[in-house]
Amino acid sequence: MGKWVWFAWATSIVFCSYSADWPVWRGPDANGISSETGLNPTGAHVLWTKELGVGHSTVSVKDGRLYTMGNIEDKDVVYCLDAKTGEKIWDHSYDCPAGNYPGPRATPVCSGDRVYTFSREGLLICFDAVSGAVAWKTDVLDKSGNENIKWGLASSPVIEGDLILLNVGESGVAVDRNSGKIKWKSVGKSSYATPVVFDHKGKRCAAIFSAPGLQIVDVATGKKLDSFNWETKYDINGADPIVMGDRIFISSGYDHGCAMLDFSSGKLKKVWESDVLNNQFSSSILIDGYLYSVDGQAKKKGHLRCISAVDGVEQWSMPIGFGSLISADGKLIALGEDGTLYFAEATPKAYKEISQFKTGLSQLCWTPPALANGIIYCRNDKGTLVAIDVSK
Repeated sequence: MGKWVWFAWATSIVFCSYSADWPVWRGPDANGISSETGLNPTGAHVLWTKELGVGHSTVSVKDGRLYTMGNIEDKDVVYCLDAKTGEKIWDHSYDCPAGNYPGPRATPVCSGDRVYTFSREGLLICFDAVSGAVAWKTDVLDKSGNENIKWGLASSPVIEGDLILLNVGESGVAVDRNSGKIKWKSVGKSSYATPVVFDHKGKRCAAIFSAPGLQIVDVATGKKLDSFNWETKYDINGADPIVMGDRIFISSGYDHGCAMLDFSSGKLKKVWESDVLNNQFSSSILIDGYLYSVDGQAKKKGHLRCISAVDGVEQWSMPIGFGSLISADGKLIALGEDGTLYFAEATPKAYKEISQFKTGLSQLCWTPPALANGIIYCRNDKGTLVAIDVSK
């Protein structure tokens, strides 16, 4: 009997799965990786679809509710949907020009009982997550004295204590999350990446990839601690920095390449630089000392690559076209711009594909997918959102 009990316990461990919400940009730990387990890519099937209006905003999911954005006839629409059925719970709209490469591109973020959204024109709004009531709103560009960038603001809000951090100005802007008031600001050319918060010698810092390059600031005060020049064509630094201890990885498109920087001394110093990865706006993922990323340029040939974080040496490359990437359950989940989902093992040994799934989305799919509670959410620029069940 004891053996059978042990076998039943061991079997439950093998076959158990774990679900998790995806409450902010790039997932629960803001690194593109979910803690979910027990995924079944070969059994993927569409649960529902929803038309949102044009844009590139991905989704956040918390407590059974999904939040995202689109633009319909020069009005941004913030949606709260049932995450399992796609049924609308509430929405909120406001005037906003759709612009070039139209629609919003920042992702709503959830924190406590609030949801925060950021428009391409700089309007930051705080909503009650359940009712959709507006608690406050702030025109960040106007209040910080900054100008918009060429293709509209794209930084998703980052909640850090009582502050909301944004890639606005040369080294960021911080807004009080309770009132919407500006707490500190910088002026200058921002870019499209989202700030990344990290600890350095007991101090909370933020890595902000703006137009001039990487800026490191003190989160509490906005004081610039150091910077690293990295100017890219059209001022596009769109992929989020990847922080790994005392080192920070950056990469940009337009054949600029990538670099690993050391910040152990409090000053940024280049460790290595390479042209092996050119991330136009798809952020990399760090797993066990290796960086996985989509290298390439929009509307051109792209490759899913794996490189060593130690020296930048390529481990393998797979042509999938331009796209974006997340990870969960020891798997890479890449969305190609043609709407194909690729599932592969997260290993530096070789590209080991598990399966592919045609989402039914038409081009262009530049928005990274999101995974929450066994469902992968994918959208295209036209605003079609697809929920794909990959649970056991």
